Amino acid sequence: MKKSGKGLAFGVSEGYYSKATKVKDVMERIEIQRLFKQHYAKMYRVARAILYDEQESEDVISDIFERLLRGQKVLSHDTEESYLLISVRNQCFKRLRHEDVKLQIKEQLKTEQISGADSEDYRLTDIDEFVASHLPTQEQRIFRLRFNDGYSYEEIATEEGISRVAVWKHISHALNLIRNHFKK
Repeated sequence: MKKSGKGLAFGVSEGYYSKATKVKDVMERIEIQRLFKQHYAKMYRVARAILYDEQESEDVISDIFERLLRGQKVLSHDTEESYLLISVRNQCFKRLRHEDVKLQIKEQLKTEQISGADSEDYRLTDIDEFVASHLPTQEQRIFRLRFNDGYSYEEIATEEGISRVAVWKHISHALNLIRNHFKK
């Protein structure tokens, strides 16, 4: 753990792990554990109040602590609680916006279904072709499991051997690419 101004810098060094680097990593993990134990309950209450979903709330908090472990965030002891709570709020709003976009897409698809099944077949074919030609292999599998086979995020995570957060990120990325491509 290195001091940076008034705060602590979190992150894993790249390259060769010396004894000092290993000690630093252990100290950072201990600091993250302290933050988790000290602030988890408040963070969970904020997330639960916004999302109304236990699993999504836990995922939001996990994502924040994962970023702390991987990133170069500088937290001051004076502001760590407000930073964590604001991060929870922002991540919850981001997820809600993502859900709103999914609902808008569903509504748009319902409206378009009324206008004719033939045009829908062409659009779905276009989307399938785009997915096959523009998305990485793992994202293609995840996208198809979700939208073609109707798997839940948890089922996809188990199938692919990744976290639900990773599934959400892959689906979000794929939907953004598709949306941007067909917006033209």
